[in-house]
Amino acid sequence: MHKILKKWIEPYVLLETMKQNCKLSKVYVFDGFSKTEKKKEFLEALKGLNSTGLYMKNVNSFYLFYGQANIEKILGLSKSDYEVTDNIEKPFDMIDMGKAEASFLIF
Repeated sequence: MHKILKKWIEPYVLLETMKQNCKLSKVYVFDGFSKTEKKKEFLEALKGLNSTGLYMKNVNSFYLFYGQANIEKILGLSKSDYEVTDNIEKPFDMIDMGKAEASFLIF
């Protein structure tokens, strides 16, 4: 189940909050040419682990955290602040189209 954050939160604040609650395992930095390959590596790393992935708008990185964060609790979110989906492409598409602020990928 993946969560798509629609409420605006400063990217730096979001990242630091995640770091306080989960161990940052790896950062996959990409550009226009390497995005597809880095996304593939990122998704492979997420599978089979007790982990949470983070992808934010206007940040050319995928973040892999060890541990599953209760984002509703640590970010003080209500049900209207995020959307839940099982579709693996939707969290990426919503960010890329500018319709969401961040996506949390949890397998």
